[in-house]
Amino acid sequence: MFGIGKKRTDLGRWLDKNGYSQEELVEESGVSRNTISKACSDSNYYPSIKVMKKILKAVREVDPELTIDDFWEV
Repeated sequence: MFGIGKKRTDLGRWLDKNGYSQEELVEESGVSRNTISKACSDSNYYPSIKVMKKILKAVREVDPELTIDDFWEV
């Protein structure tokens, strides 16, 4: 299982639960590896709306019902 022992945000926990890797999210979203890493592990990090939308578009390929509010308070 992914993410064992790591600090995880809601996005990171969702990736772990769904067996979706950060690298896959990097490729699908077009967002940099460093940004995805921060978004998955730093609860104080809030990406720009543009980046949030890219991430959301990628994760909706797995679960079309997801919203930005599932990962960040906007």
